[in-house]
Amino acid sequence: MESAATLPPSLTRYAWLSIAAAIATIVLKGVAWWLTGSVGLLSDAIESFVNLAGALMALWMLTLSARPADDNHAYGYSKAEYFSSAFEGFLILLAAVSIGYTAIVRLMNPQSLEAVGVGLLVSVVASVINFATARILMSVGREHNSITLEADAHHLMTDVWTSAGVIAGVGLVWLIGWLWLDPLIALLVAANIVWTGLQLMRRSAAGLMDVSLPVEKLEQIEALLAGYRQQGLDFHALRTRQSGSRTFVVLHVLVPGSWTVQDGHTWAERIEVEIQHFLPRAHVTTHLEPLEDPVSMTDQELDRPRI
Repeated sequence: MESAATLPPSLTRYAWLSIAAAIATIVLKGVAWWLTGSVGLLSDAIESFVNLAGALMALWMLTLSARPADDNHAYGYSKAEYFSSAFEGFLILLAAVSIGYTAIVRLMNPQSLEAVGVGLLVSVVASVINFATARILMSVGREHNSITLEADAHHLMTDVWTSAGVIAGVGLVWLIGWLWLDPLIALLVAANIVWTGLQLMRRSAAGLMDVSLPVEKLEQIEALLAGYRQQGLDFHALRTRQSGSRTFVVLHVLVPGSWTVQDGHTWAERIEVEIQHFLPRAHVTTHLEPLEDPVSMTDQELDRPRI
């Protein structure tokens, strides 16, 4: 027996929000470069094109993952989100390498800062746009378990951290006059976002490998089943996996052999519905077995032994 998950809301509008934020920051930094001639602002504007590429990838994968299941993809397209998050993780690592390289070059050849006032103003405005967008994407991503939106939010936050490092570096150089502080802080920022990129790629790999639900979710399922055990039922072969924003739960329900098929079906349906109360996007599959039959205990592992 199977209980289908509820239909997901369309999340593509949030990808469009990310695209709009990327375009806005490109325009802001491009205008600032045109006004000041600062090479630093030009490189910052070019880096914003990386954000735009990530947002476009997110839009593509969210559109693909929302497609319904078909004959060739019986479990749907929800895993497409992991390709987007892995791509975002790669872009974050690429940005970290770029920032680190630039910082090392600047550390070896310190240079006075150009157009500090305009540069800082643009960085602050762009950071506010990116920060606000990232908070929205992170909130919606966690609510709907969308790793694509979470990854895009993390990517935008790398820009925020970079700008924060620039502001801190410029401020310290202005106060103390030590030119090497600016590239040193940039190196620290690069190290910080490397961790973010690696974590995103790790989560993407785990999802593609059909990782089980988090421990707290498994404990919720076990607590629910414990209540039914007190009513004479038993369970085994509980298997779960996360597939993008969709969750799959499979378990065997052991009932008294004297029950009718209708009795067993009614209880199985009740269990599936209750699981979906706290896992709204779960696709639950149950398999009925008689408690008294020893054969029922031979199929608990993924690979069933031959009898």
